[in-house]
Amino acid sequence: MTIRITLIFVVLVSMTKCLNAQTIKETDSIYKKYFIGSTFFMLGNFAEKNKPDFVQLNFGYRITPKDVVSIELITWKYAWSLGIPYGDTLEAPEEEFPGYIREYGIAFAYQRFFYKGFYGAIHVMNARQTFVDENGDKIKNGYQMFNTYRLGYQFRFFKNKFFIEPSIGMTHRPIRTKMPSGFAELDDKWPRYFIGEPGLHFGFNF
Repeated sequence: MTIRITLIFVVLVSMTKCLNAQTIKETDSIYKKYFIGSTFFMLGNFAEKNKPDFVQLNFGYRITPKDVVSIELITWKYAWSLGIPYGDTLEAPEEEFPGYIREYGIAFAYQRFFYKGFYGAIHVMNARQTFVDENGDKIKNGYQMFNTYRLGYQFRFFKNKFFIEPSIGMTHRPIRTKMPSGFAELDDKWPRYFIGEPGLHFGFNF
């Protein structure tokens, strides 16, 4: 079972729990303006196949109880096109790049709460890419804009000191510089979007 499918299962189970979170007002004693967090996707670093070496750190600020902005620092690597849908071709040997891509990105996110913990979010990441061949040698650098559009729910714990956010999203790569030969042929076979990307962010409020 891939890390994506595992996360989808966790997200669906979490979202079927009792949704008892209340809307927190700015005047409430437990209201917090700032948070720091990350994502449970980092558990994928324990995978034996397609280990992403993923690291993410989020810094957020609540403009209002319903409007949140944040900065996300992200690095990861991958060896298959990000547009391959769920199915037999996902991580299939014949779809593997002749090496891997390492990305270093900074994302700006806006999150809007609609009702209690339900929210929608837009993440726009600018990423520097490094293409590495099968021998571990650098081929070239590149650039990619990687956007994610999410719907989710925030669960709050310990008097709003900690939260988790299961979500489902769609990723989109509207801008990408030319890939090296071998990478481009495989990536161009697939769309520059992916539907059904699971998310499971967490954070600490202060």
